[in-house]
Amino acid sequence: MIEAFTTNPTFREIRRDLHAHPEIGYQEHRTASLVERYLTEWGWAVSTGIGGTGVVGTLRKGQGQRAIGLRADMDALPMEEANQFAHRSKTGNRMHACGHDGHTAILLATAWYLSQHVKFDGIVNCIFQPAEEGGQAGAKAMIDDGLFDRFPCDAVFALHNWPDLPVGRFGVRSGPFMGSSNRFRVDITGKGAHASQPELGTDPLVCASQMLLALQTVISRNRTPVGAAVLSVTQMNGGEATNVIPEHAWLGGTVRTHNVSTLDLIERRMRAIVQGCAETFECQATLNFERCYPSLTNDPKQTNFSVDVIRELVGAENVQADYPRLMGSEDFSFMLDACPGCYVLLGQGLVTTAGESAAKIPRRLHNPTYDFNDEVIPLGATYFVKLVQRFLQD
Repeated sequence: MIEAFTTNPTFREIRRDLHAHPEIGYQEHRTASLVERYLTEWGWAVSTGIGGTGVVGTLRKGQGQRAIGLRADMDALPMEEANQFAHRSKTGNRMHACGHDGHTAILLATAWYLSQHVKFDGIVNCIFQPAEEGGQAGAKAMIDDGLFDRFPCDAVFALHNWPDLPVGRFGVRSGPFMGSSNRFRVDITGKGAHASQPELGTDPLVCASQMLLALQTVISRNRTPVGAAVLSVTQMNGGEATNVIPEHAWLGGTVRTHNVSTLDLIERRMRAIVQGCAETFECQATLNFERCYPSLTNDPKQTNFSVDVIRELVGAENVQADYPRLMGSEDFSFMLDACPGCYVLLGQGLVTTAGESAAKIPRRLHNPTYDFNDEVIPLGATYFVKLVQRFLQD
């Protein structure tokens, strides 16, 4: 099966075309049109405009009513590409730096093979999702637009390329696997004054500084050591002149956890600290705490099923079924909250040359030198095909 993809250069060409024409969240019009064209050509029933620019291809074979969903994300990132190869981004400040071009190519390769070569008894829904990046929650938008009502699935599966795993290896974990994504902003109001007369003002920068330090104690002193969590203040702003104590300042950042109880604790303690610091320094402060993506939690049954398929594909020694939990987030978590399923990591290797003759460069996710490794398209597509074959056995 892998050989069928290896000897078909179409999907490498598709992937590189997508890389050269990146589109950010909810603007994936060209990408969605390309997906629609290929799916239609291969005999899939195609629905477009789901959750904005989402596309779903449906293929039915046999009389079975059991259905499986396969998902790929399509969006790029708003960043400048540093690569100089022929398929580098043709659009400024747009880049496929997370491999969603590769994920789309893998799912298209899967759709082609399923339509041409595979017998099964049931329904396959190929879900091409917009806007995974940046907290835009394209998965939620598709669900809110009736994704699983219009295209019911008994289970849903996805993969993500992973540079830290060698080519040919997979990583997965049952239960909580990736962190929830949450962002916050604290707005602080004091009283402005001339910098030479601080006694006449109420300095919001001093309040913000103490608040920043106090927030760090939530992780070290309130959270149980076995409850993984991150609280990072990543922004601090206030003031425009060197001789003016400003009236306003603000802090911003992110919180990541693997369970809701830990998240509840952190938010509660943050609110207490914000109000306490504000009162101590005679300022007013408000905390806006936004819960963006829930923790990605793999269903135990479907995880075991995925691991069995991967072991059959690459051997038990090439799947790490207890891969360490990650603090990064993924909006596939919304789909897993709505439908049981499993999300796996597909090794693509840390170093790729992408056709360059220069020395090999490490290419990590969200890095301006990143490029998807086309060598893993056949493996990712074969994994998806085998999931379908096993899930919808003829």
